[in-house]
Amino acid sequence: MDTLPNSLAARDVKYLLHPNTNARMHEQNGPMVISRGDGIHVYDDAGKEYIEALAGLWSVAVGFGEKRLVEAAHRQMSTLPYYHIFSSKSHEPAIDLAEMLVKMTPEHLTRVFYTNSGSEANDTVVKMIWYYNNVLGRPEKKKIIGRKNGYHGITVASASLTGLPINHKDFDLPLPQMKHVTTPHFYRFGEEGETEEQFSDRLAQEIEDMILAEGPETVAAFIGEPVIGAGGVLVPPKGYWDKVQKVLKKYDILLVADEVIMGFGRSGKTFACEYYGITPDFLVLSKQITSSYQPLAAILLTDAVYQAIADGSQKNGAFGHGYTASGHPVAMAVAIENLKIIEERGLVANAEKVGAYMQKRLREFADHPLVGEVRGVGLIAGVELVTDKATKAKFDPVGKAGAIYTRKSAENGLINRAIGDTICFCPPLIITEAQVDEMIARFSKSLDETAAELKG
Repeated sequence: MDTLPNSLAARDVKYLLHPNTNARMHEQNGPMVISRGDGIHVYDDAGKEYIEALAGLWSVAVGFGEKRLVEAAHRQMSTLPYYHIFSSKSHEPAIDLAEMLVKMTPEHLTRVFYTNSGSEANDTVVKMIWYYNNVLGRPEKKKIIGRKNGYHGITVASASLTGLPINHKDFDLPLPQMKHVTTPHFYRFGEEGETEEQFSDRLAQEIEDMILAEGPETVAAFIGEPVIGAGGVLVPPKGYWDKVQKVLKKYDILLVADEVIMGFGRSGKTFACEYYGITPDFLVLSKQITSSYQPLAAILLTDAVYQAIADGSQKNGAFGHGYTASGHPVAMAVAIENLKIIEERGLVANAEKVGAYMQKRLREFADHPLVGEVRGVGLIAGVELVTDKATKAKFDPVGKAGAIYTRKSAENGLINRAIGDTICFCPPLIITEAQVDEMIARFSKSLDETAAELKG
């Protein structure tokens, strides 16, 4: 770390508490300070260039430094920099974006509710589900089933939906209404001799068994990412979503599709629900909705859910929920322009085409001595590192290889995220095949250097 008393790094360590960071290690090592971005690249305060292979936090679809988004924000700031949408107030950008979202998502989703983040959105969905069942006279139908390794945010409710221990330890979470079932990851949890379809059958049966054990009259919803992101880029096994949906329908259980990462093209389809044939009651969107140039999330819901909420608001005098910045006009304007860019530049098709190329290039590492599994779809992938390819043995401690890789990749001008010992890729949707080749070259060098250091 730069130890000059007035350096950015020293001031960061002195004044800032970072999310998702080991604070004691941060005190020793300090931050990587990023100063600017351009396309798929970012630059630190010393001017060093990096390929941003995780698109920030899975989110910068149109790349860094997109002037049209800056101009959209400036235009809106110049006319109506802020207004709320409480108490029947509204403004044109909020209306325009809501109409755009309803028209581009599956037909059965008819209303939009705005929040500022995916965490707030999933927290809001929990409240909506509870409200919905209370209005329908089912006050006991409140439990929600998630998956181990799923990620749905970090508020009290959304972190309880999340299935990652780091988001529960010492926070007194999860809440007792939130239950978790097996991670749909065939490489790790498939049994010997079991096919992917049989694995999916077993997981669907596990969900049904949990519903019956808890009592169907007490289980309100099931939440899942079409592809688990922050849990390690875990692609569902064959038949999984079809089988799960049949169980949920049998017991009148709502389905929440969390597309905070996958939404707006990441899979090579506009929404991963299309890719996997998912018909949700709630669709949660964020990140790529504005390319994270502005904080924003949106919940799409069915007419049946809307009607119950509307009835409740009539009974109670209002739907007593919302945020000061719900439908913030600047965020709305940036989202509208961002979605126009995605459409005009064919970035969903690019994610499909270049994503297939990225998946092919990454699978070339299947024989590397450190690589246990390469998985992904479209422009999102994970490369899981193991100590023994035959036994799939993990590193001890988990994260040992990932930490070395993270250091090596930064040295080699590549930023991606090690989740435990899985190296994750989620580059901006604008990436080209030539840029994928350069990303892979930097990854290959970093992986070989990681292997060499582990050998010692």
